[in-house]
Amino acid sequence: MPVLTRRLVLVALGLVALRGVLPGDLPGGLLLLDGILLVVAAADWLLAPNPASIEIARFAPAVVPLGGEGQVSWRLVNRGNRRVRAEVADELAPSLQAGRRRFAVDLPPRGAATATTRVRPTRRGRFTPTELSVRSAGPLGLTARQARRAVPSILRVYPSFRSRSEAELRVEQARVLEVGLRSAKGRGSGTDFDQLRDYGPDDDHRRIDWAATARTGKPIVRTYRAERNQTIVVLLDNGRVMAGRVGGVPRVEHAMDAVMCVSTVATRLGDKVGMVAFDRTVRAVVPPSARRDHVGRITEAMYDLEPELLESDYRGAFTTTLARFRRRTMLVLLTDLVEQAVGESLLPALPLVARRHLVVVGAVQDPDVVRWATGPAHEPDDVYRKAAAV
Repeated sequence: MPVLTRRLVLVALGLVALRGVLPGDLPGGLLLLDGILLVVAAADWLLAPNPASIEIARFAPAVVPLGGEGQVSWRLVNRGNRRVRAEVADELAPSLQAGRRRFAVDLPPRGAATATTRVRPTRRGRFTPTELSVRSAGPLGLTARQARRAVPSILRVYPSFRSRSEAELRVEQARVLEVGLRSAKGRGSGTDFDQLRDYGPDDDHRRIDWAATARTGKPIVRTYRAERNQTIVVLLDNGRVMAGRVGGVPRVEHAMDAVMCVSTVATRLGDKVGMVAFDRTVRAVVPPSARRDHVGRITEAMYDLEPELLESDYRGAFTTTLARFRRRTMLVLLTDLVEQAVGESLLPALPLVARRHLVVVGAVQDPDVVRWATGPAHEPDDVYRKAAAV
């Protein structure tokens, strides 16, 4: 496809200005100058290299965290025997916040060149940039040939794991507590039997194993460790109430961060964790597992979910949970405790799962609401805000 360049426009404007200073009896005047320019431009286009002689590949990272940074690069190879001035325009999504989506490179005969840019995504999801426009200019730069190329790529933007350091701290605290280094009082806590050992002054006499004491002739106590191989299932609400923002971030983003935090702590401590994501329907189900890479599987299942602007069906989600998880499990429901939704949908549905499972409900706390509820009220507006907050 022929393309007129900015240089051609500037030359045409220059000819108009030149015609104004030439003698008035110049045969043909401006029409003659335009004809000459048209012939030169046509020759320039005919001499422009064919874009088909340029091979191009895009290299994008497989995963970039929301708010993080990644690098996208392009490699161009000139398969022709002429030097090429190539211009490329990529269709990277605006929310990827690419440093540039257009660039130009000089390609020597049979040569190659590389261009790079940084992306800083502002939205989660799956991005599939496909088409590129490649333009090769003529020798004079007045015209160019342009073609579109299909260069499919996949770039996934995962939720931001802002609480990663908090999760690591929780894991270390649990391990220190388990081996008894935090305090002597904490030794042997838990309900899973660990071992028998000699009685110590800080031990609870109720844990004396009388049979072992009789056999050895000295006091022996049972020690216990924290429960292992427990099962946790996180229920992620993806409905309308999760689209609201707290601190400028949608509630569902905070909830996804909590899912990754719970999953990290649970799997690192030997427990199984699974996930059910739902709104009007169940969107994703991840079976429980204690594998170290299981957090990645859960993240992969939820990274491209966007809140549906409809009320969530708690009863339907709980019914699916009961069908998939029959053994007693800790269910962690992440939602927003809006009074109307709680009274009309959540509370009537909770007995479905509460009879068989241990249910924990978590919600994002809004700092502004806390400040209104606990702060002083000097003006009428302050009183209204305080009443609404509490």
